[in-house]
Amino acid sequence: MAGPLTGLTIIELAGIGPSPFAGMMLADHGATVVRIEREGMLGIPNDPLLRSRRSIALDIRTDAGREVVRKLADRADGLIEGYRPGVMERLGLGPDALLDSNPRLVYGRVTGWGQEGPLATTAGHDIDYLAITGLLHGIGPAERPVVPVNYIADFAGGGMMLAFSMVAALIDVQRGGAGQVIDCAMSDGAALIGALTYGLHAAGLWTDRREANLLDGGDPAYGIFRCSDGKFVALGALEPHFRAALFDRLGLDADAARADVAAAIATRSRDDWVAHFAGSDACVAPVLDLAEAPDHPHHRARGTFIDLDGVTQPGPAPRYSRSVIQPPDPPRPGADGDAILSELGYSADDIGAMRRSGVLR
Repeated sequence: MAGPLTGLTIIELAGIGPSPFAGMMLADHGATVVRIEREGMLGIPNDPLLRSRRSIALDIRTDAGREVVRKLADRADGLIEGYRPGVMERLGLGPDALLDSNPRLVYGRVTGWGQEGPLATTAGHDIDYLAITGLLHGIGPAERPVVPVNYIADFAGGGMMLAFSMVAALIDVQRGGAGQVIDCAMSDGAALIGALTYGLHAAGLWTDRREANLLDGGDPAYGIFRCSDGKFVALGALEPHFRAALFDRLGLDADAARADVAAAIATRSRDDWVAHFAGSDACVAPVLDLAEAPDHPHHRARGTFIDLDGVTQPGPAPRYSRSVIQPPDPPRPGADGDAILSELGYSADDIGAMRRSGVLR
């Protein structure tokens, strides 16, 4: 059986960060995602976020280009876009126009600050959206917060939240509901990632000091420690029986301080510690770099990483007991333009004229 989203069609307006991540998630799980490429995009060759799409390169600043988008949206179940508020409306492709023609359309919008609010039209990036949630303040050593790459707001709070909300709204449509607009703000989504932290804080179990809490490196049994070879191990022994196993194999008392753990870990290399703790419940793992991680035996056994045209990348996740996730295809930006237009009823002469005029690239 094909992926669980097989039979759904999603139109993706080309963007960066969260919208292609959401498109990748939907495509990985079986949806037919048609990506409308545009010029001037920041991109990398064979970008994993663009895999498994049908793709057409259109100039949607033209009447003819916008008409193609409207025709695609009329036949689609959903549309995702990541432009600033008002951009799609100025193009005549806003949700009011497209839902008027296709009332079952789920129109997903992902932005940094959301469609409303005092910052809605302000520029920003992942780190800015995360900064106002309270979470960035708590990430890093005691001296200062650190940059957690763009994992939290862009991808967890934006792309994954958009993919989830698209599926939720599409289920509602299949149950007889009408289409609707999704306002997915990365600042909202990033804040939601911190639900547990806010709960602990309200209960008096979390302080606003870094490296002073259970899950931020403040606990001696939960943190990252440097080994004798300059590499690192991650310890995650929270529960009493895991903690006992950790301290026993470290040769430390149960009330050992963080400095005691650091001194013990510094006496051996990372891989020596991994071998030492193998088979135990001490919750110890090596901190692997990007070159090492795909070759870890657990990843190899599960096929966690795949190779597409020479690019090593994480494969689709999660997995299903019955539905089969097909191996992803490498991205082919703009390669399906002629076929997509033909399916919409454009003749070969029409397509040729669009290509000569620059509408189709």
